[in-house]
Amino acid sequence: MIDLQRNGDERGFFARMFCKEEFACHGLSTNFVQVNTSFSAKKGTLRGMHYQRYPHAETKLVKCIQGALHDVVLDLREESDTFGQHQAFELTAENRTMVYIPAGCAHGFMTLENNTEIMYMVSAFYAPDAEAGVRFDDVQFNISWPMKPGNISAKDKSYPDYQDALPKL
Repeated sequence: MIDLQRNGDERGFFARMFCKEEFACHGLSTNFVQVNTSFSAKKGTLRGMHYQRYPHAETKLVKCIQGALHDVVLDLREESDTFGQHQAFELTAENRTMVYIPAGCAHGFMTLENNTEIMYMVSAFYAPDAEAGVRFDDVQFNISWPMKPGNISAKDKSYPDYQDALPKL
């Protein structure tokens, strides 16, 4: 989780969302090649759990710019100490918190308000052949969503459980 360092006065504040030098000092990726946005009109919309397979795996830096969401990062890096574990964060336009998602992790979110929009930077160009995902409700990962999904794409519903996806990884 990344909290912005705000420098403010009576007009409001200024904050850097990304500084290549600061990220590098903390061992974080600094090679972002694309900035994307995702808008969801309805509360309860679930998107995920998405990732890109190597060699197109992408690091993401995610920020909510309107509304609120429950953001989930799932570690699928088999060599990682946190493999198979997930973390959840509440990102809102008001708290201005960002989440850094390392390459090799799956990402998903559920909107907590209508008209929620996120902005995210990625370190790799989208590669349709490398697109993948695991089920948002895979019992192996036991992700607790704040509500039952009210809107989820057919593609996201069709992702396999992780154990079934292993041969394709």
